Amino acid sequence: MKASDLFVKALEAEGVEYVFGIPGEENLDLLESLRESSIKLVLTRHEQGAGFMAATYGRLTGKVGVCLSTLGPGATNLVTPAAYAQLGAMPMLMITGQKPIKTSKQGRFQVIDIVDMMRPITKFTNQIVSGDRIPSTVREAFRLASEERPGAVHIELPEDIAAEQTSAQLLTPSKTRRPIAEYKAISSAITMIEEAQSPLLLIGAGANRKLTAKMLREFVDKTCIPFVTTQMGKGVLNESDPRFAGNTALSDGDFVHRAIERADLIINVGHDVVEKPPFFMHHNDKKVIHVNFDSAAVDPVYFPQLEVVGDIANSIWQIKEGITPQDNWTLDFYKDVHQAYVEHRAEAEDDNRFPILPERLVRDIRKVMPDNGIVTLDNGVYKIWFARNYPAYHPNTLLLDNALASMGAGLPSAIAAKLVKPDVPVLSVCGDGGFMMNSQEIETAVRLKLDLVVIILRDDAYGMIKWKQANMQFDEFGLDYGNPNFVKYAQSYGAQGWRVDDADVLIHMVDKCLNTKGVHIIDCPVDYSMNDKTLNQTIKALSAKL
Repeated sequence: MKASDLFVKALEAEGVEYVFGIPGEENLDLLESLRESSIKLVLTRHEQGAGFMAATYGRLTGKVGVCLSTLGPGATNLVTPAAYAQLGAMPMLMITGQKPIKTSKQGRFQVIDIVDMMRPITKFTNQIVSGDRIPSTVREAFRLASEERPGAVHIELPEDIAAEQTSAQLLTPSKTRRPIAEYKAISSAITMIEEAQSPLLLIGAGANRKLTAKMLREFVDKTCIPFVTTQMGKGVLNESDPRFAGNTALSDGDFVHRAIERADLIINVGHDVVEKPPFFMHHNDKKVIHVNFDSAAVDPVYFPQLEVVGDIANSIWQIKEGITPQDNWTLDFYKDVHQAYVEHRAEAEDDNRFPILPERLVRDIRKVMPDNGIVTLDNGVYKIWFARNYPAYHPNTLLLDNALASMGAGLPSAIAAKLVKPDVPVLSVCGDGGFMMNSQEIETAVRLKLDLVVIILRDDAYGMIKWKQANMQFDEFGLDYGNPNFVKYAQSYGAQGWRVDDADVLIHMVDKCLNTKGVHIIDCPVDYSMNDKTLNQTIKALSAKL
């Protein structure tokens, strides 16, 4: 058969449902093969949007998300999504086209070495030089993208290779099981936890996997050990649980860090060095158990005393089965810390000023979103407020990126989330800066007839950098810009546009949009003027008193 047909059959055999992207002339054989397949092509308005969609598909499903581009500029536009998936541990395959590699009459036109370009930011990158190599290359790409730690892979399919004939046969995936932790490590972990005075569970990005949440829930239910989360560990356990002690949205100085400081043992599950450190280790009596698929990458602020290396869910299960809860554990302080945080948070949440404070906005969105509703964030200072103040009740219901932390991902991520879970309400929160980087994907959402709500937090500036600028005591400079009329902008794409003009209006507007068909864009002015004082002074002063 034609090589492009075999390639698509290989994708079908791997369970691919969607290919996100923008084809070029070098992909036309592959496009024709896709036309006759069970795979749905989601045509986007920019390759970056396609990559973010594919990565989010991988994050939500655990299966490999697939995106497509042509050669040259199409392929270079996938660099940011490649890094986004690679750092964020999201399984994703990028397929790029290329000029004929056997004979070509166009010289170097649009030709750059995409394979070499992708090498530093992927787990695997390869040019297919023969149709006979398609089965093994595709199988290897999917294997590497999926296995721990998941990430980005890339295949280049040149135009002439796609068109040639091949008699190669597909390869069946081999059956594999992840290694489990060695029994002595499990035994040592149980002993350390039982001998601790104030153990604390920390849930990181690597714990956000199938079965892990169930095992962690059983562990917490048996031991009643409190837990805290990193930004990308949110929702692995229900954060309405009274044993939840906070989120490490800030690196230090928050209420949650008083809990971390009090702990004499931290059970650090799924630690991933791509996230900002949730705590800083020092040479003292505090001990850390590292529970992960891989051993710890040691650095100046992280050098755990014990490593439990193997499948995380199995490791937690083994520890849970062997542990005996201790009467001498002192855990009440963790509850006191969290209560102090809740009381301080409530003051700003009840503030009626307009433009709206981020704390009030986060509270109102949490009130109106159902427990299983998905919120996707772009990147900006509001991400700290959502990580810190938005309780997530289920895994992957607050999709934020604390790895590459790229702007422009919020809207494409919401589109992918709605495709994966069409019956679940999906809301995207974007700053005006990040939204405009991929705002053209509104047309994609409208064309796909999605029911989607996007809130644009408008401060007419790059607010995260303004906060940092103020923190460093620099004068305001170089970060302000203008914006379009977002209501008319939304309407020009066939979406519905709304504008918030009072703090009390937002919750009702979001509720109405979530329950009305179509794509809704909400322009919401936000007041970040208190960020520097609140995050850098007030919180640190109040938490220091505990």
